[in-house]
Order: sequence, then structure tokens, then C-alpha cells
Amino acid sequence: MGKKKKQKNQEIISDGRDIEFSQELADQDDLEAQERSQAADNRAKKKK
Repeated sequence: MGKKKKQKNQEIISDGRDIEFSQELADQDDLEAQERSQAADNRAKKKK
């Protein structure tokens, strides 16, 4: 799923998502959605 890239002797694993987010412009719904997204990502990583 993720792409691997080598950069200055470090391996960076990309999850393939390119998301732009502005904390200054976020409303309550955005913050709640961000929390749900992080929780879902954590659950998905535990299954690997």
C-alpha cells in the first residue's frame, strides 16, 4: 500500500495520501474528523 523512498540514509514510508489541512481554519467538525481519522489509522496499523 505505502511507497518506500530512500532519503539521506533514511527509509521513508509514505501511506500514499496527500492531504492539506490548516489548523487555523479548522472548525469543531474538522477537529473531530481528524481525531476519528487518527484512531482509524492506529487501528489499521495494529492489524499489520
